[in-house]
Amino acid sequence: MKKYLQRYENVLVLLLKIILYFLIFWSFYRLYAIENWQLLNRSRTMAVTTLSYLISGYLFLKIYGGYDIGKRKSKPIIISLSLASVMTDIIAYVMLCVMNTNSANNKEFTLEQPWLLVIIIVIQIFLIVIATYGGNAIYFAIYDPEKCLIVTSSQRSLNEISRSISKYRLQYKICKNADYRNPHLREIIPKYDTVFIYDVPIAERTQIAEFCYQNMKNVYINPEMADVIELNSHHIILDDVSLLELSGVGLNADQNLVKRLLDIVISVIALIVTSPILLISMIAIKIDDGGPIFFKQNRATRGGKIFSVYKLRTMKVDSEVYLTQKNDDRITGVGNVLRRFRIDEIPQFVNVLKGDMSVVGPRPEMLANIFNYTTNLPEFEYRLRVKAGITGYAQIAGKYNTSPKDKLVLDLMYIEEYSFWLDIKLIFQTLIVIFKKDSTEGFSQDLEAEYEEYYQKTFPEEKND
Repeated sequence: MKKYLQRYENVLVLLLKIILYFLIFWSFYRLYAIENWQLLNRSRTMAVTTLSYLISGYLFLKIYGGYDIGKRKSKPIIISLSLASVMTDIIAYVMLCVMNTNSANNKEFTLEQPWLLVIIIVIQIFLIVIATYGGNAIYFAIYDPEKCLIVTSSQRSLNEISRSISKYRLQYKICKNADYRNPHLREIIPKYDTVFIYDVPIAERTQIAEFCYQNMKNVYINPEMADVIELNSHHIILDDVSLLELSGVGLNADQNLVKRLLDIVISVIALIVTSPILLISMIAIKIDDGGPIFFKQNRATRGGKIFSVYKLRTMKVDSEVYLTQKNDDRITGVGNVLRRFRIDEIPQFVNVLKGDMSVVGPRPEMLANIFNYTTNLPEFEYRLRVKAGITGYAQIAGKYNTSPKDKLVLDLMYIEEYSFWLDIKLIFQTLIVIFKKDSTEGFSQDLEAEYEEYYQKTFPEEKND
């Protein structure tokens, strides 16, 4: 039975996807059609509302991700689909209200039945939850976790990658680990479905990856600088020789102009929309301990320029300055709430208007951190090729305590892949951060002990081959 279902996996997933997307669309369309008869007839209202729903739905699925069961955990899929549905509903709802603004309906623009929109969203989220948990349950009942081999260079690297893989136990089963210098590695690899190559020198990593490719094994590698640089390469042919052109100049004049205009528009809108939240937060900070409302600190932006970043104060007055720790007692009660929902970052839109920062870009690090990171990781200064940003790849995909190297890779990927569409996509994806509990997770003083504890559980009797 399993083999039969595996053969038609793509058809099964496609069928589930079509059913879910149709039910989400129909729940909006049919409920609003109760009071809007024109939605059920051939009319401009029907055409415009349907097209706006389908087009915006497609774009938001591209931004947040779709019904990719088997590839992601259930909760991220639910969050992504829910956000995509809410955004799509709002746009289609506004377009419906616009189309109803005419002599036969509303002479002035009116938000019709907003309470019905809330009911529709609740129904859609319920459908998404059922379909996601049910779909993943079916998928993982059909497929067993992939048998994985980890190839790495040190105990610490093994601990790091094992800890991350362990969070996806339904997808991957760690069966063995091996040092990349093991002379019997080519005999070991064919026994496993998937190979993780982590923290291995590029020359040796290339050889191992090519051997895995020859043997049709899935391969995961952690990118190094050379891999990131190649992301935005252009294929050119000189005479009959194929070459990859690698540009390292950052954004060009056109891109900088478009990015600046987007920054100004987004900042003005953000400050206007969030002004009530900002005012309430300022009052709460003052009532909490009577201290200053704002916090300023020197940070570095493009070209190493120093500027003062503005934030709402979340720590006790005169607290010692160092990276936030787990269960940090410097953070106030109000500060915990502000950090959880990223409200403390709102004043940085003033920095954006002043031109010190961009809405999207590498987060501005404390000056001491830049010195420490670049001492051990000289490439860290490459982040300064563009303006620092409020949000970016590292904030959306990573955590507060993501390692400097991983932050660097994410930030450089953004710089190399920059486009206007990417900025729009990351701005919308920033909403996902609010739902991630580990997005503001501080640095744990016992992190190495946690790695070691997990390693002992995973490989209780095994040493590196």
